Amino acid sequence: MGQSENQLVGSWELVSASSVTRSGERNETPYGVRPLGLLIYASDGRITSLISYGERKPLSMNATPEEQAEAFNTFLAYTGRYSVNGDKIIHHIQISSVQNYVGKDLVRTVKLDGNRLTLTTPPTMVNGKFQSIELNWQRLPGEAAVVATT
Repeated sequence: MGQSENQLVGSWELVSASSVTRSGERNETPYGVRPLGLLIYASDGRITSLISYGERKPLSMNATPEEQAEAFNTFLAYTGRYSVNGDKIIHHIQISSVQNYVGKDLVRTVKLDGNRLTLTTPPTMVNGKFQSIELNWQRLPGEAAVVATT
C-alpha cells in the first residue's frame, strides 16, 4: 500500500454527517440526530463500515413488517476492500446490508487532516433526493496511523 493508504489505517468514529442537494439545500441530519458509526481501514486493504441512524427505535418482541423495514432503513453495513487514487478512495463492496452494493465500487472524496477524516459521496439518491453526503470521522484514541518504513 502507498503512503496515503497507510495514513487511513485504523479505526474511526463518526463525528457528524451532513448533506447538500444539487440545488444547494443543506441538511445537517441526513442520518438523524447523533448517528453512530464505525469505520475500519485495515493494513491488508480491507474496509468495514457501520452507520446507525440516530434515535433508532428498539424492535418490539413481535416486530411488525413496518418496524423491521424501519430498522433496515436506518442501518447500513458493508465490508470489502479499498484502494486510493489521488483524493478518491474506492470501497470495493463484497458484503453489504444493501444487496445492490455488492460487487459495486463506492467512490468517496477523501480529506485527511491529522486525526480527522472527511469522506464525501458523489450525488446519490438518499431519502428520495439526490444529495452528496459528507461524513466526518475522528480517529479513535490509541489508534495511530501506520507509518511506512523502507
